[in-house]
Amino acid sequence: MKRIIGHLDMDSFFASLEERATPSFKGKPIVVGSDPKEGKGRGVVSTANYKAREYGIRSALPISKAWQLSEKAKKEGKEEVIFLPSNFDLYERSSEKILSIVKKYSSKVEQGSIDEFYFDLSDNNLKKAENICKKIKQEIKTEEKITCSIGLGPNKLIAKIAAGKNKPDGFLIIKEEEIEDFLNPLPIRTIPGIGNKTAQILYDLKIGTIKQLKKYSCEELKKILHSKTGEDIYLKARGIDKTPIIEYREVKSISGQITFEDDVSDIVIITERYLKHNEEIFNRFKNSNFKKFKTLTITIRFSDFKTISSGKTFKDALGENDIKLLKKETLRLLLPFLDRRKNPKMKRIRLIGIRLENFEK
Repeated sequence: MKRIIGHLDMDSFFASLEERATPSFKGKPIVVGSDPKEGKGRGVVSTANYKAREYGIRSALPISKAWQLSEKAKKEGKEEVIFLPSNFDLYERSSEKILSIVKKYSSKVEQGSIDEFYFDLSDNNLKKAENICKKIKQEIKTEEKITCSIGLGPNKLIAKIAAGKNKPDGFLIIKEEEIEDFLNPLPIRTIPGIGNKTAQILYDLKIGTIKQLKKYSCEELKKILHSKTGEDIYLKARGIDKTPIIEYREVKSISGQITFEDDVSDIVIITERYLKHNEEIFNRFKNSNFKKFKTLTITIRFSDFKTISSGKTFKDALGENDIKLLKKETLRLLLPFLDRRKNPKMKRIRLIGIRLENFEK
């Protein structure tokens, strides 16, 4: 049986929900993320609506750069960007409702992230699958008052790329026999898994489109790139993807990080924020369906952006009554980075992350 896979991608999800919550924001450039602090803020853009994207603001852009682009637009007589903090309670509630809508039409649904979903419609013919996608789009628009884009294809890869082609509020079907013509003219960055570093290696070889990429054999790409990466990209460039719909992904870790507004070396400031963050991570663990964890890892990013991790696996797993022990052990991992044992040049610290994993149910 031929596969018919859909990929649903919400249109500037966070910003769209903020517009819905505050109608006066409608039509204005909106950025959701950390506080720009007049260009001095840390962190990145979580999402930007399409109006803000006209200014060159994109997801993952440093928030300070987004503020600069907003200021530039303002000087040109354009509307100033509205910067908003993230409201994950709002986003998660809407995501759950969207998931329930998709599940009404497909028995196999995989949530790729808070705002994207894969779903299997292989039990239907293509025309019926098309009608189902249109119903899903309309139901989300009616119930959630926001839009999404859907791609329909013979596998997850093609469906995902198709969903991104006609945003916002788009819909595109790519049939098996159309894959080559669809992919060939697209830039290599369209392929999931090709990030900045990989793209630059390929650009240096004058490879800019998928058609140019396909001139290289699998063995050549494995030599140019990491062996597994080369093979993966070789297959994706040809639209080959056999990965199944995964209906449930078990949580592998619980993690979080704190980014200081200014690089710090003051041990009191660092440990105070760090221990408070310990409590936040531990509360997330207590609210999960896990009883114990055995592995703790911390990550330190210095002012020069060098990043180091340090971890410990416990012989006896820690449980919901072990917050004091967790704090003690995380401090043992942290303190060498606050003196010359693991920080010989006494560099200031920019970011600290904590991760719990190796769970027991």
